[in-house]
Amino acid sequence: MTNGVIEGGCLCRAVRYRVNGVPVVTSLCHCRTCRLAAGAPSVAWVIFGSRDFMFSAAQPARFRSSPGVTRTFCSQCGTSLTYQRDAEADTIDVTTASLDSPDDFAPTREIWIAHKLAWERPNDTLPQFPESSRPAGGVAAP
Repeated sequence: MTNGVIEGGCLCRAVRYRVNGVPVVTSLCHCRTCRLAAGAPSVAWVIFGSRDFMFSAAQPARFRSSPGVTRTFCSQCGTSLTYQRDAEADTIDVTTASLDSPDDFAPTREIWIAHKLAWERPNDTLPQFPESSRPAGGVAAP
């Protein structure tokens, strides 16, 4: 992981973002809503402090995917970008694949394994959680 400026954005490059901070944690999520939002069998996330994150070119579209949750995506190309819970406004989850250097942010845990598609194999070298790895009312420990 890096300590410098982290950048990323969508497929068509209309929406860009910048992070000036270090990740809190990295995860690979298998929950149904993440799968549907991304059209993928699982989604890798990097959680940052929300004060460290900003959109630097264009604003994404916003979607309330469930009570208390806002996801963002590019309204032109559809790239899924962020996930944020109202109850945890001090953090923001960023899709790892939308980072300019996603290889620098490999997942350190798999979450929502109970929702995993039967044909997707878990990474046995990572801690696995049946649901969220977050303790009640907080962000997952790194």
